[in-house]
Amino acid sequence: MIKVITYGTFDLFHQGHYNLLKRAKELGDYLIVGVTSEAYDRERGKVNVIDPLITRMENVKKTGFADEIIVEEDLGQKISDIRRYGIDIFTVGSDWTGKFDYLNEYCKVVYLKRTKGVSSTLLRKDIIPIIRAGIIGTGRIAGRFIPEATAVSGINVQSVYNPHTESENKFATKWNLDTPDTLEEFWDGVDIVYIASPHETHYEYTREALKQGKHVLCEKPLVFKKAEAVELYNLAKEKNVILYEGIKTAYCPCFEKVIGTALGGTIGNIRAVDATFTKLENTGSRELTDSEYGGSFTELASYTLLPAVKLLGGDYSDVRFESITAENGIDLFTRCYLRYPNALVTATCGLGAKSNGELVITGTKGYIVVAAPWWKTSYFEVRYEDPDRVERYSDRFMGFGLRYELADMLNMINGKKRRGFKLTAEDSIALAGIMEKFMEKRKS
Repeated sequence: MIKVITYGTFDLFHQGHYNLLKRAKELGDYLIVGVTSEAYDRERGKVNVIDPLITRMENVKKTGFADEIIVEEDLGQKISDIRRYGIDIFTVGSDWTGKFDYLNEYCKVVYLKRTKGVSSTLLRKDIIPIIRAGIIGTGRIAGRFIPEATAVSGINVQSVYNPHTESENKFATKWNLDTPDTLEEFWDGVDIVYIASPHETHYEYTREALKQGKHVLCEKPLVFKKAEAVELYNLAKEKNVILYEGIKTAYCPCFEKVIGTALGGTIGNIRAVDATFTKLENTGSRELTDSEYGGSFTELASYTLLPAVKLLGGDYSDVRFESITAENGIDLFTRCYLRYPNALVTATCGLGAKSNGELVITGTKGYIVVAAPWWKTSYFEVRYEDPDRVERYSDRFMGFGLRYELADMLNMINGKKRRGFKLTAEDSIALAGIMEKFMEKRKS
């Protein structure tokens, strides 16, 4: 007898789950299915599991493919289960290709090709639709989106679009995605669009997607002009769809605690915000060769300006910039200074120089320190005049962080939240206004 084992959350049970179990069963004579517990899902970063464990196990049972169903409670259980049950084949979906190669020491590992075109749930009375997602762009950040989406229940990435067909086909083959022949066909096959194309294309793609009645998650910066941001959010409201700017930090749990702590009066009245984000890019990268839209500020300022906008709003009285530039005019290092009626802000970005990237929020009673990399906030301290008085806070930051913004957006789409507050339209519009002033200065 050939024994096969597979694992999964199996939340919002759909055709892809059914197909995986069917093919897993076909690999052998006896199939054991491990269904993850709620605690383990939280531990491994599955951020929005909807169905309780008993429902997920019952849905697996209803397929008739599982000879035995067990509960998976931790990562190390896989090896124990393989030994305990005498497993010959371990199998999971191709989304996890390479992740479990270490199990080849204990049994054969098989990765099953994922199902395209998942659009509805099965075995449910209360059908919750699976949101069909499409990606525009095939760069580095687009490749991070797909594994992040697997950590979010209720979404299935189905297609990709890039006018450069060679890049599109390579990306689609790697992730087993559809490649519609035209942009019109792409719109027809998706409910939500993730825009990860070059910065200068964000406005046009976002506007067209909204006109088509699609929800949009657009990478930062959303646009380079304040008026364009206003236009896009008004269009989203008119079409009754959701528009999110993808600044991942805004949606992560610990950063939300930072903002809540600062606004809650713990450190008194806020008098200054200082945020730094620097990294060293390769000299041939787009960020350092695109003389019109590249540079440190367009690449990183959305992060460094975020705390100021969240804490102090968009009604600053003055803004100025100081930059160190390369021969092609790209800023290698920029400091942006904002003046508010009762507060000062310094936002520092760099692609050609490295600095300690921390966030400090200064108040009249104390201050908050978020150590580097603060844009992946998982820990911060509140400090006071008394050096022995330090309050420490922490929370998880899982994966690349995109799962948090995606889960928040799905809650809006499915009506579980009435409005977004982690990054509002007003926040994005304020950021676009500062970006516009920087671009004007650079052109001059």
